[in-house]
Amino acid sequence: MRDTRIKRIKARQVFDSRANPTVEVDVELECGSRGRGTVPSGASTGIYEALELRDGNPNSFRGKSVLKAVENVNQCIAPALTGTNALKQSIIDMTMLNLDGTENKSKLGANAILGVSIATAWAAANACETPLYRYLGGVQAVTLPVPMVQIIGGGLHAGQSIDIQDFLIIPVGAATYSHGIEMVANVYHATKEVFTKYGKPLSVADEGGFWPTFSANAEGLDLLVEGIRQAGYQAGAEVAIALDIAASHFYQDGKYTFAAEGREMDSQEFARLLSGWVDKYPIISIEDGMAEDDWDGWSILSAQLKNRIQLIGDDLFTTNAGRIKRGIDQNIANSVLIKMNQIGTITETLQAVELTRNAGYLPVVSARSGETEDATIVHLAIATNAGQLKVGSIARTERTVKWNELLRIEEELGTEAVYPGQDIFRRIIKE
Repeated sequence: MRDTRIKRIKARQVFDSRANPTVEVDVELECGSRGRGTVPSGASTGIYEALELRDGNPNSFRGKSVLKAVENVNQCIAPALTGTNALKQSIIDMTMLNLDGTENKSKLGANAILGVSIATAWAAANACETPLYRYLGGVQAVTLPVPMVQIIGGGLHAGQSIDIQDFLIIPVGAATYSHGIEMVANVYHATKEVFTKYGKPLSVADEGGFWPTFSANAEGLDLLVEGIRQAGYQAGAEVAIALDIAASHFYQDGKYTFAAEGREMDSQEFARLLSGWVDKYPIISIEDGMAEDDWDGWSILSAQLKNRIQLIGDDLFTTNAGRIKRGIDQNIANSVLIKMNQIGTITETLQAVELTRNAGYLPVVSARSGETEDATIVHLAIATNAGQLKVGSIARTERTVKWNELLRIEEELGTEAVYPGQDIFRRIIKE
């Protein structure tokens, strides 16, 4: 039997897709197997997320260096985990949580802890000579996620040139993952043609979608519907729209302010606006339609839309079991965005997915705006049979590395593969 005890852990500072430093960790086992984890970073971050530790030294990468987190891996976590069996993921993760001892991982940094957690899982899977999705999920890990893909990026992903953060599409009419991602690519290129037709620049936002130069937020919806039709698809029946509102970033003193339109709304008015968009446009999913602390607003929005479309909590839940439970108890939303670096370990992420599913909510595994070539979230989505994956756009290598990994796994699974398509939403939509 192979010796799967941890022999060496080594962290370093590398770069994410926004040219900011991030943590990368290598784990080597006694048997020679290795794993690597490279941690993503978010721009649109919720205040309840686990702490991403940065140095704050203005003379080093404008304060964004992560050398302290790297040091915490090499000087604190590595000695504590050396000799531990890498196959015991929960023990590995719990050891790090105990070392940190804080609620939000502020001592060691969630980026330090997550890098080790991911790298250990990969090393263990490689030692077992099995794909990570099968190592984490077992023989039942066969569901390929439906892609949720950004076509237009706004909000903090595009210098706040427009208030809404993401205009995305979901290929609900596809029969397979490969067919779905082909539909996405076709809509992406068709929307580029639509932008050109109206004389709009073809700059790209942080996640690869087109940079918006709109006079009003709804213009993005109009252009996206035209792009879907330009690609030869029926809007709604074949390709539906998803929105990431990221409402926390324009909410203050009980008001939601569309700066681009000079418009201010209370929670009731904002819920009415979003409901009106659902009536008018082929929208099947809305993420963070209300701010992270506006629980009353979320109740209003949920009463209006929970049975009609997917309502995802991101900043609201931050992959945190306590906040997810509160949402479930209050009958708020019907889906949870799952981001590993919001909570900080593989084990806690898996627990959040299980809690979400047991409540009848849908988990949506997601990347961050500052991404890397790490494809762990693809394997996580399949391991948990989550059914949906949000990565950003179909452009830029840190995005396509995930979509391409799914193509390989689809090929590997062959006839075993399950692709839920539009059926995924029938679990929550009652109308």
